[in-house]
Amino acid sequence: MKKKPLIAGNWKMYKTASEAVALVQTIKAATHTISDVTIVVCPPFTALGKVSELLADCRIELGAQNMYSAPEGAFTGEISPTMLKDVGCRYVILGHSERRQYFREDDILIHEKVKTALKYSLVPIVCVGETLAERESRTHFDVVKTQFDESLGRLEKDDIAKVVIAYEPVWAIGTGKTATPDQAEQMHSYIRRLISERYGQEIGTKIPLLYGGSVKPDNTRSLMEKPNIDGALVGGASLKAESFAQIIQEAQAAREAGVKS
Repeated sequence: MKKKPLIAGNWKMYKTASEAVALVQTIKAATHTISDVTIVVCPPFTALGKVSELLADCRIELGAQNMYSAPEGAFTGEISPTMLKDVGCRYVILGHSERRQYFREDDILIHEKVKTALKYSLVPIVCVGETLAERESRTHFDVVKTQFDESLGRLEKDDIAKVVIAYEPVWAIGTGKTATPDQAEQMHSYIRRLISERYGQEIGTKIPLLYGGSVKPDNTRSLMEKPNIDGALVGGASLKAESFAQIIQEAQAAREAGVKS
């Protein structure tokens, strides 16, 4: 049976606090009847407090887009796991390709962030994925294996079981290009095999694997019907309540179809 899908919206550097409030109110109204999907919204830091208040009476979970690897300290401009917990976050996105590309985050730093997130009972959504050049040179599996090994592969068994992994081919993020369902499934299957080889099949089967990269309402069903794709990390389409709600509905429909088959 398919896992309960997880659909997370990464708002990136969009939406002021007041705009975030309006968006969440509309998302709540559009998804209040959905119970078979775990829904996560990840607004900018400045909107987390107000959004958290709005989510107190519903199933939607709150996530952050990043955090530092220390609980406090002289790290100007950074946000700590304790701050995220205090404002009501349950999830945190780590290792997004934009963090890797623009802020030079490497797998070693991401590993430290993952360990810290787990220590403070946050669920890390850890991103892996290759560039177009890496896919065209047929090194995409090696790239993702290295990212997995260095950012996750040294965790203890109990810790890796609490992680969510998002496969985001960099060439599909914000470009309108999407990996075909077969391309996405091929990589998801490979990642699940890496986990199973390292930690055993029970954990390999359990860990949610999300797809990210130009996810839209019209391609969600075909992605979610694949056996190893357990959800989506949604970018641009999560900034409009209608498209985000449609993606969530499609994820639920794909799961229901999987249960019946």
